[in-house]
Amino acid sequence: MHNAKLVRLLFLSVALVAQAAFAQKKPNVIVILADDLGYADLGCYGSEIPTPNLDKLAQNGVRLTNFYNTARCCPTRAALLTGVYSHQAGIGHMMDDKGAEHPAYRGQLNHSSVTIAEVMKDAGYFTAMTGKWHVGHQHGVYPSNRGFDRSLHAPAGGFYYANGNNARLFLNGQEIPNDSDKLPKDWYSTDLWTDYGLRFIDEAVANKKPFMLYLAHNAPHFPLQAPEEDIAKFRGKYLKGWEKLRQERYDKQIRLGLVDPSWKLPPINPNVKKWDSLSDAEKKRYDDMMAIYAAVIYRLDKSIGDLVAGLKKRGVFDDTVILFVSDNGGNAEPGIEGRYEGDQPGTAKSTVFLGQGWAEAACTPFWAYKHHTHEGGISSPGIISWPKGIPASRNGRFERQPAHIIDIMATLVDLGNARYPATYAGNSIQPLEGTSLKPAFTGKPVNRKKPIFWEHEGNRALRDGKWKLVAEKTEKWQLYDVEKDRTELNDQFDKQPEIAKKLVAKYEEWYKRVGAEEYDKTFKWFYDYDKAKQEAGAGSNGGGR
Repeated sequence: MHNAKLVRLLFLSVALVAQAAFAQKKPNVIVILADDLGYADLGCYGSEIPTPNLDKLAQNGVRLTNFYNTARCCPTRAALLTGVYSHQAGIGHMMDDKGAEHPAYRGQLNHSSVTIAEVMKDAGYFTAMTGKWHVGHQHGVYPSNRGFDRSLHAPAGGFYYANGNNARLFLNGQEIPNDSDKLPKDWYSTDLWTDYGLRFIDEAVANKKPFMLYLAHNAPHFPLQAPEEDIAKFRGKYLKGWEKLRQERYDKQIRLGLVDPSWKLPPINPNVKKWDSLSDAEKKRYDDMMAIYAAVIYRLDKSIGDLVAGLKKRGVFDDTVILFVSDNGGNAEPGIEGRYEGDQPGTAKSTVFLGQGWAEAACTPFWAYKHHTHEGGISSPGIISWPKGIPASRNGRFERQPAHIIDIMATLVDLGNARYPATYAGNSIQPLEGTSLKPAFTGKPVNRKKPIFWEHEGNRALRDGKWKLVAEKTEKWQLYDVEKDRTELNDQFDKQPEIAKKLVAKYEEWYKRVGAEEYDKTFKWFYDYDKAKQEAGAGSNGGGR
């Protein structure tokens, strides 16, 4: 009996040691979200802007060619954090609370959803967040009460410097002065988020826990601001104009193998003035606007380099999964003129918006921009790095399976051996909508069983395999084979009536299920686009919702 008892104790001890060792093997995870970064704004996605650090992550990892967001900042953040569609999480649009009779539009994360922090914390992770929150701060929803052990957050971005007009910071849920001795002196927000992210990682390492960091940049969102020495690197390089820049990016995308040469570059939006029609003063102003934008992206990439260097210094880089994506396509707000305000554009008190002409280049090779559900509005760079988990044979490869921001929760659950709950804190939790992308890390098929859906401001879409159903608020439904025609020039709606009918029915069912509602505004500066497509030979629209 004594020997049998000893054997059982030894077995139990071995099992506990093995379990502890397995727990330590859980990878660390960093989810990095850029803000208003277009599909073509990184060097490894076709840009001329030097982004060597992100390019290196892509070179030694996997690039997603079909990664999608929700077309807008708040909804994308809600979907990323919860793994359900933004309407289901309570943020079907922006931050206005429409009241209890409109549950999809409360402007804050609801309690029928859980966050990646809540789920990963229960799986033994140290959870941290830095950057732009924008999912209900004004309604009392903070990172600190939605599962994050540590956080340094801005309620909604809108600044880069401590003396910026909208600069407010909250450390672990408590507002702190912008000149607090807890912060680096003369901070720039892009660097600040990384600095504090590494501080939080130090706590995780000290506590011998795997960490999950959500690093939510406000770059390159307006008001575009960057150090003068960085802007000077780019000033004068954009006097070539947006048409030529767009063509150069498209040509580079083809050389990279990112874009199929059969996907023709769509005609430029007719609302955008021809570069050659502008005065020298206008060209100089637009060149400066794009130079500031390039500098903001350059600094974003530098911060990624600082993050990677910090991870390597701490000995945790190789077993850290880094997922980098953007919250929507390039930003054309508020139209062709953009904004160029302040005594010294690019400084803390200035207001610079990229504008519609340069947004055409940011979204190359696609139609449309932020807000819209054509490919330009919903397509994002997607980079995955994990030295210990991605085979060397996959390094630098393109992954062409469709992926969506709702997939991040499912992927983290898979990576962390976590459990997505049916109930949490006494609330029933909606089932996951996303699919784990982990199989794609090693070149395996993703087990996606449902189409991907979009609705934002009445702009709507569905992707099911190679077929994409799409319509702007003012358009009738269109149908595209996005494997052959991702630039959406050849409408198949009338040519494939059975497929179109089936997909429209699927969309209608989803639209009702998530509680989406009609949107009562349109963006007049955008809606000559469809006419331009037809004039370019794209074919007529069909159907209608």
